[in-house]
Amino acid sequence: MKLTGKTALVTGAGTGIGQGIAVELARRGAQVAVHYNRSADGALETKRRIEEAGASCMLVQADVAHKPNIDRMVRETVDRFGTVDILINNAAMQLNYDLFEYDEEQFDRMMAVNLKGYWQCIQAVVPCMKARGQGRIVNISSVHGKRPTDFDPVYAMTKGGIRMLGRESAIELGRYGITVNTVEPGAVDVGKRSSMRSAPPPPANVAKPKSRPRDIRRKFPLGRIGLPGDVAHLVCHIVSDESEFLNGAAIRLDGASMLL
Repeated sequence: MKLTGKTALVTGAGTGIGQGIAVELARRGAQVAVHYNRSADGALETKRRIEEAGASCMLVQADVAHKPNIDRMVRETVDRFGTVDILINNAAMQLNYDLFEYDEEQFDRMMAVNLKGYWQCIQAVVPCMKARGQGRIVNISSVHGKRPTDFDPVYAMTKGGIRMLGRESAIELGRYGITVNTVEPGAVDVGKRSSMRSAPPPPANVAKPKSRPRDIRRKFPLGRIGLPGDVAHLVCHIVSDESEFLNGAAIRLDGASMLL
């Protein structure tokens, strides 16, 4: 699944899942615009890893809660690389407040980043994609777009909204050769060590229950939680030519933990 000659814009690529996606896209040949808001050091690390892989990238800072920032981000990407073939909507926030701990300002900020930001990023890149008659958009959501959380109800609300945004966008943009799909990860280890890994551990390691907490398989049937690389590999498949008929899908990626 080579992506040579493609330009990808990955939001929230300074840390965790976004960093893993940006690096894997680059490894497969794409040139990548690495977006960040506050994670400047992380974005520099993403850039270092991409360049180490022999690929081209650029850094672009923007607050995706504000449309002028989004428009500038896309404009800078086009100025550097000529177009945007792939958009990965990933930048998000999570406050972990209970329902009545939120105030109006916090609620509005969550919605502006996690949902409105996705919508306006799609709006900003569509003209480039329409001009080329093709494009790939992937929205990173969560299993909590399908089931409630017990830690942040407003976060879950945004994730449910992302799911429907993907469906509606897929219907409207399909006529232009643009596909829109959603990935819904479960628990993902975005700690420093795990975010540096681009692939899951080999099956032999996973199959050693004695080296893991006794009850981990009660919640995670594969014996571990996800890694950024797990998400990145699925995203790379979705944006490849092999997936041109995949549109409007919401793919749960949680190792079957939601079934328990």
